[in-house]
Amino acid sequence: MSLRIKAVVDKFVKELKEALDADIQDRIMKEREMQSYIEEREREVAEREAAWKAELSRREAEIARQEARLKLERENLEKEKSVLMGTASNQDNQDGALEITVSGEKYRCLRFSKAKK
Repeated sequence: MSLRIKAVVDKFVKELKEALDADIQDRIMKEREMQSYIEEREREVAEREAAWKAELSRREAEIARQEARLKLERENLEKEKSVLMGTASNQDNQDGALEITVSGEKYRCLRFSKAKK
């Protein structure tokens, strides 16, 4: 009978070892799968982050270009404004002189003629 008990115990131990080995192999496979999944997700996130940063850089460069263009337009507007703020008048001078005032300074042209059409 003890041989029979020993055989049953040996069989139980063998089956238990096989089950443990199978469980360990299953856990190793699941861990590898999870690691692969995590690495893939990290790559996807890194790709999206790189794309986002590239788009951000592109937009920042476009904003800088637009700011420079607006600054130039503002400077041109100020120049044009200073010219347009000047006045010209044909005084009742007998010499027909044209007086031009630009930014508070008066200029006098002694000879001028109207453009012919």
